[in-house]
Amino acid sequence: MSSREKITAAGAPGAKSGGGAGADGANEAVADAGAPPRLNRAALGGEDAARYDRLKAYPVKVLQIGEGNFLRGFADWMIDRCNRQGLFEGGVAVCQPRPTGAAKLAELREQDGLYYQWIRGLRDGRPVDELELVAVFASMVDPYAQWESFLALGEQPALEIVVSNTTEAGLIYEASDWQPEQPILSYPGKLTALLHRRFETFGGDPAKGLLLLPCELVERNGDRLRDIVLRHAADWGLPEAFSDWVRRHNRFLNNLVDRIVTGYPAEEAEAVFAAQGTEDRLLNAAEPYHLWAIEGEPALDERLPLAQAGLNVLWTDDLRPYQLRKVRILNGAHTLMASVGLLNGLDTVRETVEHPSYGEYVRRAIMDEIVPSVPLPEEEMRRYADEVLERFANPHVRHKLADIALNSLSKFRVRLLPTLEAYTERTGGGLPPRIVGAFASLLRLYRARGTAGGGYAGSRLDGAPVELRDDAAALAALAALWGRLDRGELALDGLVADILGRTDWWGQDLNEMAGLRAALAEAMTKMEANV
Repeated sequence: MSSREKITAAGAPGAKSGGGAGADGANEAVADAGAPPRLNRAALGGEDAARYDRLKAYPVKVLQIGEGNFLRGFADWMIDRCNRQGLFEGGVAVCQPRPTGAAKLAELREQDGLYYQWIRGLRDGRPVDELELVAVFASMVDPYAQWESFLALGEQPALEIVVSNTTEAGLIYEASDWQPEQPILSYPGKLTALLHRRFETFGGDPAKGLLLLPCELVERNGDRLRDIVLRHAADWGLPEAFSDWVRRHNRFLNNLVDRIVTGYPAEEAEAVFAAQGTEDRLLNAAEPYHLWAIEGEPALDERLPLAQAGLNVLWTDDLRPYQLRKVRILNGAHTLMASVGLLNGLDTVRETVEHPSYGEYVRRAIMDEIVPSVPLPEEEMRRYADEVLERFANPHVRHKLADIALNSLSKFRVRLLPTLEAYTERTGGGLPPRIVGAFASLLRLYRARGTAGGGYAGSRLDGAPVELRDDAAALAALAALWGRLDRGELALDGLVADILGRTDWWGQDLNEMAGLRAALAEAMTKMEANV
């Protein structure tokens, strides 16, 4: 049987895959006697067993820094798709970026690097419910306990790709001493040491340069990683010939990743284990949508054949349009609905988009105000917006508005303020009513008051408190302003004027935008009147 199976509506696999039992049904007998056995090579049968054995014969072509859910549900799932089609025929050596990742690496070893990827949601309006066995990990290396083994990966002649996801905090420069025998804490430091080993092993052979794909959500992530590597090389006094090889023969590719990977589905996992006949503690759930936009020539797909495998991977000479549409449409809609939804008693993205009033509010804001203000082909943006709305409606993703609301002040500046400005320019001075409403909702939600724990809380319209997680100085300033209003020392119009005039928050004095102050004050007044 195939390892890709449809899942029943009850939340468990409708049929066992080849990865769930051996040909003689031994696993079913064990499962009947008690808990199912752990997923590993011994639990495989049929084509899944053969595919795993082929993997072990493949050379290591990919070094992966990051053992977490996202890369397993994104890059590894893609590489598995390529291997299934005979397009790549390469294995992945996975390492954790921080010492705390050793536990997850140990779990991968226990399962011989195997896990199931559960894809659930909507695609073109139709339900998707698939369970796929992913078998790409050829080795698991702990760079803190196996430093020499980590460096030796650089000596592998077939190695071509380095993929990483170490969070935004991982792509920073951390000064450290050059001690080749000791593990280096930072990811860029480790990478510099590995590249230096590769340079020495192959005598600076241009053909042994690598493709590096940092998936951290940092603008120009490839450029940043390259610059940090070169800084380490200079600080450590490594030969200029090495730095020249890094610059000229290694491709640090700026890229944008997009997929919601929710990880281990704790509430449904036991039902999956029972149906599959194996226990998979690395079971990983994700939405069907995926996009990997990579700034590089399409010919690079010969080295990493993701597009050839039919995946939504775009090789482009300019990543900026893809970043712009994501920030303006997807992220902008998230920020809009977080303030509007939380203020009005809603808790999740799906709850908001399915609400009879606020769902239509969000849709009209996207289609009538955000999309026309993005300086890219409007038809393409509308198609992308439809995809975004479909993703928002995924019944298997519980995306909390409170999480999206983190740092809402800076998010509004980056995600929605440019749309407000573009709309005003495009319409000759008009204001986008729903974005203005979202701005007003944000200001009202941030009716900050200090809490006993030293933080700040805002409130919904019904008075329920909402924890505010934002810049401490900004929250203190807002608490002071709202306190003055409550004591009658400040009118609402004055409060709005003070907030709009804070150029350190918005990058400009928003009082200069004609009609905005009055529109916000009017919207906030109506909110209170309608409570």
